[in-house]
Amino acid sequence: MNFDEMTPVEIVRELDKYIIGQEDAKRAVALALRSRYRRKLLPEAMRDEVAPKNIILIGPTGVGKTEIARRISKLAHTPFVKVEATKYTEVGYVGRDVESMVRDLMATSIQITKNSLAQEKKETVEQIVEERLLDLLLPPAPQNKKDESTSLVEAANDTRERFRQFLREGRFEDRVVEFNVNQKPAVGGVELLAGGNMEDLENTIQSLGSIFGGKSKKRKVSIKRAREILTEEEMDKIVDQDQVVEIAKEKVEQMGIIFIDEIDKIAGNKGGRSGPDVSREGVQRDILPIVEGSKVHTKWGMIDTSHILFIGAGAFHISKPSDLIPELQGRFPLRVELNELTSEDFLRILLEPENAIIKQYIALMKTEDVDLSFDDDALLRVSEIAYTVNATTENIGARRLYTIMEKLLEDISFKATQMAGQTFTVTREYVDERLGSVIKDEDLSRYIL
Repeated sequence: MNFDEMTPVEIVRELDKYIIGQEDAKRAVALALRSRYRRKLLPEAMRDEVAPKNIILIGPTGVGKTEIARRISKLAHTPFVKVEATKYTEVGYVGRDVESMVRDLMATSIQITKNSLAQEKKETVEQIVEERLLDLLLPPAPQNKKDESTSLVEAANDTRERFRQFLREGRFEDRVVEFNVNQKPAVGGVELLAGGNMEDLENTIQSLGSIFGGKSKKRKVSIKRAREILTEEEMDKIVDQDQVVEIAKEKVEQMGIIFIDEIDKIAGNKGGRSGPDVSREGVQRDILPIVEGSKVHTKWGMIDTSHILFIGAGAFHISKPSDLIPELQGRFPLRVELNELTSEDFLRILLEPENAIIKQYIALMKTEDVDLSFDDDALLRVSEIAYTVNATTENIGARRLYTIMEKLLEDISFKATQMAGQTFTVTREYVDERLGSVIKDEDLSRYIL
């Protein structure tokens, strides 16, 4: 099912698999996403009047703000980008301009759309690639001409079919072949240049690449890698690029999501303190028209941002949402405060998510043939320690569990190769033995945990 067509209850249920607690934030995001689906069903005249329900997520680091965004990006089949507000500068300063977030969103949408359309023609592409790989492994079968015996043709065809079978069985994956690979224009470094519209510079470089016909280079690669290269080449040939751009643009304008992290770092400081980052308010003013709805120039045409959903997030330790310029505040009408994690939350984080850290460590040790297990009391003690260290030092939320678990299992992980075939159970006593002295010394815990 398309993520945008899921009900709010279904969206929250999916997020519950990976994020503990923070029900208010999950509900707000779920409702914002569902509202876009409802908007699509409205009459066209009313549809354009419905503004997206932009949200600001407020809470300390490590409580799930970014994780919500990360999970949405994995679940959604709609264009999504996560950006950091601190990476942008106002127009006139060295660095990325805020409009690049829309260009990044469009580039993401192009890739999603291309993959989607290519999937529909996957079988055709696989057949073409298979023939090209066979051509690399052995010469094409001779045509049945008058001067060639039928037996020679049949023998060549039999050999090719036998190679085809071996290829499908994966016997040639490591075989090295040589062929011409088309080189794409390298434009990744343009962001290093200062000022100006990077999109224009990229267009120029790509135009030059096409003028000179592009380059091809002979490369020796494995059949496995050759299949990837040839598949990409054939996908580009078989997919209608104009159709890709048209569909991708529609997706961005109607269903795109931009997650702006660290938005609190560009909030003004009304306490009067001056700092080196004099462009913070300028960045806000540059973001404002994009969130309000404006036309942004990209190499794929003009993108209307009026119905893109924006989700802002920040800890707001020093600044407050009210420190943002009033116009920008008004464009983020929904604000949700995320709760600090309790000891019970840490225990649930250890146990419940599908990617729970305990499951990760058990799986990692299993690769060394070590069966790792945890007593319930041990996990309870770990959650208590995580909460205590966060309360007495810096509160880094759920990330604290990674530092504690790594310290706790350091010795086992180091000796895992010598413990192959053994079973090791982490008990409460073992937790206290490994971490007790560190917890008692607050100064030491600041350095180690």
